Amino acid sequence: MNLQELIAQLPKAELHMHIEGSLEPELMLQLANRNGIALPYQSVEEIKQAYQFSNLQDFLDIYYQGAGVLVKEQDFYDLTMAYVKKCHQDNVVHTEIFFDPQTHTERNISFETVINGITRALADGETKFGITSHVIMCFLRHLSEEQALKTLEMSLPFKQLIKGVGLDSSELGHPPEKFQRVFAEAINAGYEAVAHAGEEGDPSYIWGALDLLSVSRVDHGVRSIEDPKLVDRLVKEQIPLTVCPLSNLKLKVFNDLKDHCLKKLLDKGVVVTINSDDPAYFGGYVSQNYLETAEALELQAEDIKLIAKNSFKASFISDDLKLKWYEAIDNIN
Repeated sequence: MNLQELIAQLPKAELHMHIEGSLEPELMLQLANRNGIALPYQSVEEIKQAYQFSNLQDFLDIYYQGAGVLVKEQDFYDLTMAYVKKCHQDNVVHTEIFFDPQTHTERNISFETVINGITRALADGETKFGITSHVIMCFLRHLSEEQALKTLEMSLPFKQLIKGVGLDSSELGHPPEKFQRVFAEAINAGYEAVAHAGEEGDPSYIWGALDLLSVSRVDHGVRSIEDPKLVDRLVKEQIPLTVCPLSNLKLKVFNDLKDHCLKKLLDKGVVVTINSDDPAYFGGYVSQNYLETAEALELQAEDIKLIAKNSFKASFISDDLKLKWYEAIDNIN
C-alpha cells in the first residue's frame, strides 16, 4: 500500500480547523451575491491570487474580509456543510472545529445565528456521514479581555452546543496572560480549554498557555522545539500539539516543509497531530497535509498511523470511542 492509499484508508480526527477558514472562493462569491455584498474581487481566480501571504497578519486581513459574506444562519450552515463533505472525502470521522463569534457579533450578526447554522450542519453531517464533532469557540487575541468576557457571557445560553474555548488571531504582542481571567471563568463554566501558542510567538507563549490558561492541548506549538525543557514537559504530561504543516509553510513559519520539526517532535514522544487550520487559504485539507508532510519528512507507515492515533488521543471524545478508532487504525495493513 502506498502512502496515498494508507492516508485515505486511515480514520482521522481533525482538531485544528477554523470554520471561517474553510470558505472556498467559489462559496465566498456565491454568498456575496446572495447577500448583496460587494467584494474587491470579480472572480475565483482574483481571490486565489490574493492568497499570497508573507506572515500571519497578511492572511488575517483577507480572512476577516472573506468572513464578511457570512450573514444568515443558512450561510453558516452552507459553509459548515461544505467542510463536512470534505471530511467525508478525507475519511475524517471526528472533527473539533473552531469558530470566531467576535468576527460576526462585531458585524451585528447574532451569536445565535452563527452557532445554530454551524451546529445544524454538524448534526446533519453526523446523520448523513456518521461524522462526530465538537465546537470550540475562540476568543480573538487582538481584542481586549473585556470583549472576550462579553463573548463568554453570550455563549452561556448555548453551552450545550459548545465543547470548549480557544484563543486565536494575532499572536505576537498578545500573550496568554492577557486572557487569564476569561479562561479561568470559561473552565469554571465547564468548558474545555485550548489555545494557539508557539506559531509566531516564542516558547514562552506555550508555557503561558499551559501555566496561566490551564489548556489541555496546544494549537500549533511548533516553536516548542526551541526549548528542550518544554519538550520534556509536553512528553511527560502528554500534552498534544495540533500542528498545521501547510499553514506553517504558507505563513513562513518554515521556509520549506522539509525543515518542519514535526518528525523531530514525534520521535521525542510528543503527541503530535496533523490538521489543516484554514484549508481554503492554505492549499489543503487534512489528507493533503498528511501526504505532503509524509513526503517531505520521509514519514514511515508507522509514523503516519501514530499521528492518526494521536488525533483521537488528543480529542475530547469518550475513551470508548478512542479505543474503537485505535483498533480500526491497527487493523489497516
